[in-house]
Amino acid sequence: MTRAFVFPGQGSQAVGMGKALAEASSTAREVFEEVDHALEQSLFKLMCDGPLDELTLTENAQPAIMANAIATLRVMEKDGGKSLGDLCSYVAGHSLGEYTALCAAGSLNLTTTAELLKLRGQSMQKAVPVGEGGMAALLGADIKKASALANASSQGEICTVANDNDPTQVVISGQIGAIERAIAAAKEHGIKRGILLPVSAPFHCSLMQPAAEAMEEALAEASIFSPIVPVFANVTAAPVSDVDEIRELLVQQVTGTVRWRESVGNMAEAGVGQFVEFGGKVLTGMVGRIAPDAETVSLVTMDDIESFLKSL
Repeated sequence: MTRAFVFPGQGSQAVGMGKALAEASSTAREVFEEVDHALEQSLFKLMCDGPLDELTLTENAQPAIMANAIATLRVMEKDGGKSLGDLCSYVAGHSLGEYTALCAAGSLNLTTTAELLKLRGQSMQKAVPVGEGGMAALLGADIKKASALANASSQGEICTVANDNDPTQVVISGQIGAIERAIAAAKEHGIKRGILLPVSAPFHCSLMQPAAEAMEEALAEASIFSPIVPVFANVTAAPVSDVDEIRELLVQQVTGTVRWRESVGNMAEAGVGQFVEFGGKVLTGMVGRIAPDAETVSLVTMDDIESFLKSL
């Protein structure tokens, strides 16, 4: 079976994440220790004990979600005695998950990935003063309806599609006035409802340009290698293996749309019959709505990992 490994984005953080896995596996503990060392902070303690508001800060949530997913992958690889290259044909990740996917595929080492995500979180937070930007999830919206609503609501302000998640959910991002107008006008555009998201900054829109510039500088210095398997990039919804292109697309990703629906659809068209999500369950639901004929597996616990290995 052709298989893809996928990695979650921001929003999948929770107090207690990774704790049971670390208690059960020294492999997982080593991942969390390396990330703590790279960031010179007790991130794993924050993941285990909270508080949630501190864990949810973008600069903490991004490396925490990555560390949890990589720990899950490493445990699966060690216990299964197989490498990622033996088990999947593609990797992909949602927003910050693209960095996790690159780490999983050997394109970035763990320390570099943690450092880049810490900087990415800090830069995204600093790019727009709190309260000036916002994001909204549009439920019952496809990309056409969401784009029309965003254009109609902008009225000279920035309002654009940030995440094309699946056929029923699109997220918009921009200046708060425009986002509030879009929420109010959602039903007029045939959209079930718009919900203001509890985020600290308007991700994946042009307001993030200062963060894109910070990441361009950091990525130019980072050691990046050819991935073991191609990575489906968020901004192109296409596979990439070239190191220079990977760098360029990661910069574009800060301000660009996360084309998740198209990425999953294109992987399914390329023959992927099973999508395995590491460290979360959100993407599994999206994949089910995008490619209903594909099998989905979510690996979070040791039991999940053992069941998956038995199925191989």
